[in-house]
Amino acid sequence: MNRLLIGTRRYSSWSLRGWLAVRVAKLNVLDQVIPLRGGGQTVEIHRISPNGMVPFLEHDGAQVWESLAICEYCAEFAPSLWPAERIARAHARSIAAEMHAGFRGVRQALPMNLGRDRQPRPQLDEAAQKDIATIDRIWSETRERYGAGGEYLFGSELTVADIMFAPIVTRFRSYAIALSPRAQAYAEAILAHPLLREWYELAQAEPKEWLLDSYESLI
Repeated sequence: MNRLLIGTRRYSSWSLRGWLAVRVAKLNVLDQVIPLRGGGQTVEIHRISPNGMVPFLEHDGAQVWESLAICEYCAEFAPSLWPAERIARAHARSIAAEMHAGFRGVRQALPMNLGRDRQPRPQLDEAAQKDIATIDRIWSETRERYGAGGEYLFGSELTVADIMFAPIVTRFRSYAIALSPRAQAYAEAILAHPLLREWYELAQAEPKEWLLDSYESLI
C-alpha cells in the first residue's frame, strides 16, 4: 500500500512537513489520518509506524519515517526540493537540520493549533523569545542572500528548508508573533502557498471529535 500516515492536521507539525514533501514530489500515495490524543496515547500509530510517530511513508516498497528523511526521499523524485547551487544547497541543509533538531523554546511556548487565529499569549519566556529572534534572522538573511527571483527562502521553488519551517509559520500566525518586515513577508508567502491553504482547509474539515482540550504535548 502506498500511504502517508499523518496525525490530526490541526495539531501535527511533523505531519505537515512530511505531507508537503510528498505533495511537492507528486508521489502517488493516500493520506491516512490518525487522530492524536497526546502524551503518547495514540496506540494506533505504534502498531504501524516503526518509531511510533508520524509521519510515516510507505511508497513502492520503501518505508520512511522521520520528517527530514521523508523530505530527502522525496527529493529523489523532485530535485528542486534542494537548491541546485552547491553553496545554497549547503545552507538549505544546515537550516533545515537546525529546525529539525532545535528551537525547543518555540515548540513548547507556541504549540501548533490551526484553530487558533492571531491570538497572542500574554507572556513568552526568554527561550521562546530567543528562538523567535533566531528564526526571524534565519529567514531574513536567507531571503536576502539566496531568495532573489521568488518569495521563498531560495527563490521561486519550495525547498525542504521552507517545508521544515512551514509549521513555525503557522504557529507565528496562530499566536500573532511580531516579525521583521522581511520575515513577515516570507511568512505571508508561505501561508499563501496553495498547499498550505489546502492543509488549512483539510484541518478545518476534520471532525469536531478530534479536537483536544490540551495540545501542548504535540510539539
